[in-house]
Amino acid sequence: MKKQILTATLALTISCSSLPILPSALQTTEVAAATVSQQAVNQKADQIIATGKSLIGKATYSNTQYKPTAPYKFSCASFLMYIFEKNGVDLGTYNEDYMLKQGKAVSRSQLQKGDLVFFKSKKTGTDPDHVGIYIGNNKLLHMADTKQNIVISDMNSKPYYKDNYYAARRVLPSLMTANPASTGEKIVDKALLYKNSARIGTANVAAQKRFTAGGYVQYVLSQSGVKINTTVLSEQMKLGTTVARTNLQKGDLVFFSSAKGSKNPSLVGIYAGEHRIILPTKDGVITRLLLVDYYKDRYITAKRITK
Repeated sequence: MKKQILTATLALTISCSSLPILPSALQTTEVAAATVSQQAVNQKADQIIATGKSLIGKATYSNTQYKPTAPYKFSCASFLMYIFEKNGVDLGTYNEDYMLKQGKAVSRSQLQKGDLVFFKSKKTGTDPDHVGIYIGNNKLLHMADTKQNIVISDMNSKPYYKDNYYAARRVLPSLMTANPASTGEKIVDKALLYKNSARIGTANVAAQKRFTAGGYVQYVLSQSGVKINTTVLSEQMKLGTTVARTNLQKGDLVFFSSAKGSKNPSLVGIYAGEHRIILPTKDGVITRLLLVDYYKDRYITAKRITK
């Protein structure tokens, strides 16, 4: 069952209760993942897992509230979103249905640390109802339920894990920054750097981290070595080369309207790979997925500013 998680400023839909291997219609081209070393992937996975383990006994299960400060409250999916984000990997979603469309499918026999593992106990539909992170040796770290909270489970220990195993997705390294980083990845890293500090309004005062939406984009690009001369969204939409949604790359600018069918931009995002978009909004800088109906329905175009 889908429920609402309420935060102080935002209501988000999650579930913890799409086909696992078919590519989405919005599947995009990722060009830098192959240059992330396996050593870097293993280190990142270890960091994420360590953060998750540190919350054992400190967090409780909630499918209606997300609380990323003590006393912590998470669903199975928001727990993963939190521990990934704390280690610089932004999944961009609280929703395991959308997590199932990120990264690449892997078989159960090929699981490695850091993979997302999905379960489905419902006999109808295609949506999973539980997700955890694989930590090696056939073990899963996950926010289990209201009785167990965060636990480590052997995936052969109970019929639930054996009978309801559904799919697994490898999101590392595709959500990581390559070394050396491409210009697009530098743009994404800069954009995420200001996610929790920039304020979006009607003025551009870089020293105070206050920007308009277009001013934020201009500032992030300039910090990444890409100069544009306008903060006006309609003018920014004329820059660069138009790219299709199916060919988006990290650092591309994505424009949205406030009304379905309109060609007048009211929102701009920076594409961050794996369907994620970094958006400067009145609530601050947030990450969302292009898979969400709101953004699919209001999409206008995308522009590649980088060479």
